[in-house]
Amino acid sequence: MQRALGTTARADRFYREQVLDRLNDRMRDFVGRQEMFFLATADRHGECDSSFRAGPPGFLQVLDDRTLVYPEYRGNGVHASLGNIEENPHLGIMLIDFLRDRIGLHINGRARIVPDAEMRADRPELPVDPVPGRRARVWVEVTVEEAYIHCAKHIPHLRKVPAQDRAQAWGTDDVKRKGGDFFGAAAGAGSRPPYTRPPREGADGPPWAGEGAAGWRRVAEQALAEARRRDAGSRPAPYGGWFR
Repeated sequence: MQRALGTTARADRFYREQVLDRLNDRMRDFVGRQEMFFLATADRHGECDSSFRAGPPGFLQVLDDRTLVYPEYRGNGVHASLGNIEENPHLGIMLIDFLRDRIGLHINGRARIVPDAEMRADRPELPVDPVPGRRARVWVEVTVEEAYIHCAKHIPHLRKVPAQDRAQAWGTDDVKRKGGDFFGAAAGAGSRPPYTRPPREGADGPPWAGEGAAGWRRVAEQALAEARRRDAGSRPAPYGGWFR
């Protein structure tokens, strides 16, 4: 895709200057003060899931420059992310600071699930919260393989709502305060058949797979044309040395 879209030189420079195989000091400090991140996982078939994690600053714990851990709290019982990690340990973490630095950090690596008792035996300094909705059930330990910047180009600058103005306490287990049936899905549950996951794409791959290189080239050319239309008149923001 880099060759097709003419970005190989820019990509090589980015790999050379920005992609690390560990967390440097600035990255570790950045992770330690974040209160949320976005999590990407996939099962053994490559079926993807994107999720959100949040907690007090430092809930994503930096153990050393190659190791992170975070707690899994009581949720809806589906355990999509944990189930995926059991089948496929590769994951991606995306941290974005909307409030202060307006910058992002990608962390890719391999994960394993650790029981709470086992994790605390090795790390007794980990915090304990008495509220059930904020109590760790298990921990996910991440071995860092890649860490790199997400530039500020499209990151909005937000302001945090004061605690006294928030509609709910963090970590609540109250169904209504968590959102209830906000999108009305449960209201019509009795009138539709049970959910089943759509069948995976066949062994032949995407529709253009049979066209070989010509098919990939056509898709790349379409993507490039669309990107040029979308970005007409704009220039990419420099990455600089934020995490150096």
